[in-house]
Amino acid sequence: MNPLENIPDGSDPAELATWLFDLARAGETDHLAAYVDAGAPINMRNQNGDTLIMLAAYNGHQGTVRALLERGGDPNLTNERGQTPLAGAIFKKEDAVITALIEGGADLDHGTPSARQTAAMFGVDLPEASNPEADSPES
Repeated sequence: MNPLENIPDGSDPAELATWLFDLARAGETDHLAAYVDAGAPINMRNQNGDTLIMLAAYNGHQGTVRALLERGGDPNLTNERGQTPLAGAIFKKEDAVITALIEGGADLDHGTPSARQTAAMFGVDLPEASNPEADSPES
């Protein structure tokens, strides 16, 4: 499915929201970012509680995830099942997305199961979140 084949006219907010979720699933970063920049809610949720970041992460779109994070998207919002975007990326073994989410502030211990628990279940090694204080030279 190519969401760019059926661009809604904006007269139906539900149709527009569904289309934005389709853009996130498809990794249509530039189009999605333009709508967010124009005022679309960055942390909007679908009927399952999934955010734009969740859908982009689960579908392996690292560039889209980064663009949404740069625009203030929350990487720690859970869906109705308690799942986080990071746990979804781990389940799908999307290494670049995992790194983007951790760099963007995703909490390794948030959600049910947590990212750490999901990684253990699926044998995925996680990079640790960087600690800016540990990385800075001492005075």
